Amino acid sequence: MNFSRTPARLLLYVTLTSGILSALLVNDTICLMLTPLIVAVIRRGKLPLFPYLIALATSANIGSVATLVGNPQNMIIGHLSAISFSEFSRALLPAAIIGLAINFFILRFGFRKMLRETAIDRAEDAVPKLDYRLFGFVSAVVVAMFAGFLAGLNLAWTAMAGAAVIMVLARRDTHEVLKLVDWHLLLFFSALFIVVDGLSDTGLPNAIYSRLEPIFGSSAPAQAWNLTWVSVVGSNVFSNVPFVLVAAKWIARFAEPALMWKVLALATTFAGNLTIVGSVANMIVVESARDHIQVGFWDYARFGIPITILTTGAGVIVLLVLR
Repeated sequence: MNFSRTPARLLLYVTLTSGILSALLVNDTICLMLTPLIVAVIRRGKLPLFPYLIALATSANIGSVATLVGNPQNMIIGHLSAISFSEFSRALLPAAIIGLAINFFILRFGFRKMLRETAIDRAEDAVPKLDYRLFGFVSAVVVAMFAGFLAGLNLAWTAMAGAAVIMVLARRDTHEVLKLVDWHLLLFFSALFIVVDGLSDTGLPNAIYSRLEPIFGSSAPAQAWNLTWVSVVGSNVFSNVPFVLVAAKWIARFAEPALMWKVLALATTFAGNLTIVGSVANMIVVESARDHIQVGFWDYARFGIPITILTTGAGVIVLLVLR
């Protein structure tokens, strides 16, 4: 709050913080961590809450596209495509940066009157001191983990090794830590893989592709644009992870499979900003702040729709230029 001289600058800081952290860690986790903090900071400054919550959610979705560990669908694409961590980020990081810039300017313009008519209340409240030792320790582990990713080490085992190091050296009760693991979510994804694999045996994904093949076209740019809009619609109808598992069966048939994996990652991720139920990250933010603000479907959609259209369009252009 002390670094934010104006409400608009604070909006920029929320956008950047959410986007950057979501590229380093899973976007859902970042939203779960930051929403209570954002609510506390904004209420302390006596500012309108809605602009900052929507910035948190949309930026988390956009920033997460930059790396293979930013969101679940990227992890699945990394596993199925065998695209390296560095190759993926070389293509998607520029799209994420441009997307965050577009996101900020849309929100800044859309909330210009609200932000202009408010001022930050700088009442001094007691702020807990940062544990620099713990922060430095965790940061070192995260840096080492990403060095492993860039070196081509297995994403899952590298992440688990980093978590194990933190658990051991932090000297916390292992049983208490394991209680925090969302075992239901892990079981859900395991079951989802089984169901989709069984669905593939029925021939349904191939049948869907056969219907869409004339629409996709034959050139790489045409296929990229058409897969984009199909993915945006499919991700909002069926959810992004199930759609990725089905669409993954089509990629080998396209003119440039490597490009299309990246297009699939970008479109299914940015599609999460279309509506309030478009991504788990959105729902986490809305539900976590429910005691302080009620966000309606159309309240969100009037920003989510233009953000999705403009960031996705710009992102596809970036991927086509860099391919």
